[in-house]
Amino acid sequence: MNRIRLVVAFAATLASGAALAQPLTERYADIGTMIVTTSDHAMFPHEKRAQGHTHEGKAYPADVHYSDRTVAIFVPKGFRAGDATNLVFYFHGWRNNVDDTFAKFRVAEQLAASGVNAVLVLAEGPKNAPDSFGGKLEETGVFASLVSDVLGALKARGVIANTKPGSIVLAGHSGAYRVMAFILTRGGLTANIREVYLFDALYGQSEKFAHWIDRFPGKLVDIHTAEGGTRGQSLELMDDLRAWDIPFVAIPESAVTQGLLRKNRLVFIDSALGHDDVVAKNEQLRAFLTASAFPRR
Repeated sequence: MNRIRLVVAFAATLASGAALAQPLTERYADIGTMIVTTSDHAMFPHEKRAQGHTHEGKAYPADVHYSDRTVAIFVPKGFRAGDATNLVFYFHGWRNNVDDTFAKFRVAEQLAASGVNAVLVLAEGPKNAPDSFGGKLEETGVFASLVSDVLGALKARGVIANTKPGSIVLAGHSGAYRVMAFILTRGGLTANIREVYLFDALYGQSEKFAHWIDRFPGKLVDIHTAEGGTRGQSLELMDDLRAWDIPFVAIPESAVTQGLLRKNRLVFIDSALGHDDVVAKNEQLRAFLTASAFPRR
């Protein structure tokens, strides 16, 4: 069994390395179009990281880790432009970057396979750094400006004719919880955010997620693990929801079905997988999107 696991892990590593060998703009030509641009409303640079960041005695300089304004936009084949554009924003966690996230977690492939008529957006965060700070996206209205930049880029390339934002999904792994929480409370497009997916990511800011749950009708899916350290926060949020008489379901990942995901607004999934396996090992992002309220292509 251990040998099988090693072979599978080695194969996944090879596939990830092969993907990274191709430029991001060319990597997904068979399933869609990748647009790589920049935005002044991406997370960084930011004055609070102008001198970089230090974690556990190690320095992470600003020019290497906090200066990248990259925004990658994936348009799946068959995408149909309309009066408004539905968007899925995915945020990476610690010690990661946009390019590696596409390769390791197969987020473009999962969105394409889900069949939803939406565009996937990844904005660079703290690049290859152990840091959850969301930079400019923690500030009032900046997320709305980033969305405007994304829609403008799509229009400039003839993908869409109108720059009105439609429904938005916020999804993120691990340390992405913080930027997502601030977008929900300060981003400027909270009414458009219809679904939130936390991939072993509820490390804090629970009050912001609770506020959104209480004030807005959106759907939240929280998949948590014992290894990742998010189970305690997830259980505390569930305790609060019980006290407030807000219904939710809590199930092991083995019991997840499309029917259950479609039927329930608040879903807490207890996964036996490792921290880095909760996004793609079981095609979790694809499953959540397939069960979403987004129209199909």
